Amino acid sequence: MGMADRRYDLVLFGATGFTGRLVAEYLARHAAGTSLAWALGGRNAAKLERVRAELAAIDAACAELPIVEADALDAAAMARVVAQTRVVCTTVGPYAQYGTALVAACARAGTHYCDLAGEVPWIRSSIDANHDEARRTGARIVHCCGFDSIPSDLGALFLQQQLIDRCGAPAAAVTALFGENSGKFSGGTVASLLGVIDAAARDRAVRRMLGDPHGLDPEGGPRSAARDARAPGWDRVLRVPTAPFVMAAINTRVVRRSHALLGYPWGTDFVYDERMSLPRSPRGVATAVAITGALAGFVAATQVPALRRQLEKRLPGPGEGPNAEERARGYYVVRLHGEAAGTRLIAKVADQLDPGYGGTAKMLGEAALCLAEDELASGGGVLTPASAMGLTLVARLVNAGVTFEIVEH
Repeated sequence: MGMADRRYDLVLFGATGFTGRLVAEYLARHAAGTSLAWALGGRNAAKLERVRAELAAIDAACAELPIVEADALDAAAMARVVAQTRVVCTTVGPYAQYGTALVAACARAGTHYCDLAGEVPWIRSSIDANHDEARRTGARIVHCCGFDSIPSDLGALFLQQQLIDRCGAPAAAVTALFGENSGKFSGGTVASLLGVIDAAARDRAVRRMLGDPHGLDPEGGPRSAARDARAPGWDRVLRVPTAPFVMAAINTRVVRRSHALLGYPWGTDFVYDERMSLPRSPRGVATAVAITGALAGFVAATQVPALRRQLEKRLPGPGEGPNAEERARGYYVVRLHGEAAGTRLIAKVADQLDPGYGGTAKMLGEAALCLAEDELASGGGVLTPASAMGLTLVARLVNAGVTFEIVEH
């Protein structure tokens, strides 16, 4: 069946989960009054019907949304789902547990795909298993379309394009600083993080791959001197103390893969670095030291059964999240800087939504709509937000209220 003959433009799979409902609400607001043919997917038809009824309060037309019932662990069911649609957007994680059959089906069927995966070992396995097939069929398989890793990936692309436009050259190094935000980690993110830690504890090959700064790069490409931050530091440009950032383990590798897939436009020695920023004060310095120790302690604690149980009681579980009022109080600001030809630019990526829920739902929703509605120059493969959708997705996000701007030069 050709793309033009498919019943749906977009299937949102996992629409009954906490984040899935937020994405469904976002799509309902976008699709109101448009010709977008979309459907709700998941394994429980009764729960999907309840979500559909809630969406009808946003747009009455949603009362007629089709429902696609399928189990993520059933490969034949996943093949039937993807054959009906041009794009699948999925929030069903951890992806190492629930995502493999769906992404493989999309690669075979030429169906575009986006998700919220942040699990480096699983993404590496997805690249190895699906990249060549997706290139053959034209399927754009795009992992990491939430807070990890769109601000990093598109922020670096935006900054470099601004430098090229202004001074004719990209920066040889870009640093991103996180830390100005209010919000909570999602339960799905926590589950994925714990899954990665457990896999690393069991498998030496996973530990080696996680320790490789270019672990998601195409095989055989050039490798820069990039290294992950593991200690407190000081950012000379913004003049603030820094600490290792827990999400840098995925974000940095996505940016480096983007650079490789785009053909190394910023040079084969390009270095991308990502850290958490703290206030410029003695307390900020002390906090940077404390965070560095706490990250190491957290990983160790997850491997002690009694401590693991206590951690899991205190951390959000899959399907849990803040209420609408709490989400509305959230925000995030990411600052990126680089220098080329004597010109230094500082870019800001920001939104007045909590990063783990409202912000992530917006980013994933716009990524899905970009794949479904926009003319894109990229071919198929296991891609990244920047290499698949690039500045087209930046423009979408800006129109949706996300800030991409140069704040200092």
